[in-house]
Amino acid sequence: MATHQEFERSIGEVKGEIARLKELADARGLDVEAELRKLEARLQELQAETFKALTPMERVQIARHQQRPHALDMIERIFTDFVELHGDRAFRDDPAVVCGWARFDNHSVMLIAQQKGRSTKENLKRNFAMMHPEGYRKALRVMRMAEKFKRPVVTIIDTPAAYPGIGAEERGQAEAIARNLLEMSLIETPILAVVIGEGGSGGALGLSVTDRILMLEYAIYSVISPEGCASILWRENTEEARAQAAAALRLTAPDLYELGVIDEVVPEPEGGAHQDWDRTAGIVAEAMRRHLNELCEQPMQELLKGRYAKYRKLGSWAGG
Repeated sequence: MATHQEFERSIGEVKGEIARLKELADARGLDVEAELRKLEARLQELQAETFKALTPMERVQIARHQQRPHALDMIERIFTDFVELHGDRAFRDDPAVVCGWARFDNHSVMLIAQQKGRSTKENLKRNFAMMHPEGYRKALRVMRMAEKFKRPVVTIIDTPAAYPGIGAEERGQAEAIARNLLEMSLIETPILAVVIGEGGSGGALGLSVTDRILMLEYAIYSVISPEGCASILWRENTEEARAQAAAALRLTAPDLYELGVIDEVVPEPEGGAHQDWDRTAGIVAEAMRRHLNELCEQPMQELLKGRYAKYRKLGSWAGG
């Protein structure tokens, strides 16, 4: 059963009424079409009103929704012939990031996707999509392979952050992320990123130095989480502080598009991506198709110049 956030409570209640009415109709053979139409119209009205007035912190809650599609769910629906590649050839394989060859339309692409778990057991295996340094080195290894064979790279971003554990720091977490930032700026093949849930801190940035960044409508992308920001700036993690931090961070897709950080806001189905995985995947695929075709038609030196210019103009001074 789908879970609901607090702001979705009234939507959940109407959905429950619809489900109960359908069960009653099936059990007793009643004609409830008129009543169903009224409830479904009310549901659409509630969803439109609720999602039109979302606060930044409520968007954070949607980005973290338990039923939101994860990277492998999107891969299954968008790509074919996926062949996973493992290991960084130095330490071990990192299950927090899934890499491999796949086919998308007429393109053979290298996929790099951060994967969250659906259950406790899977989350422990995937480390909640928080990559270790060997994960970033694995990603760089397969990007270099894509460059060698002149194939585009697609990264799927969904992580709260890079893993901050002692072992990860000992194995060079900061260096691994910094190395990816440098190498991705120079890799001679088209690179496209899609933020589908959380794009947190250097954990996301280590796979996001790309020619284009697409972002689902209710995804987030930020240098720090609202909780972390509130704890650092105000030394408290209250609901009010988190909401204030989320607003100040400008972490929503519309804000980031306005700021020029991302290149397209990809609309989600009514009520969010967790309501319809198949439709979400179809919308994402259409946006990817447009951008990937454009990138693959550009001469490589023009592509690299554009990538450099994209990041050079970020953070321009807006003060007096």
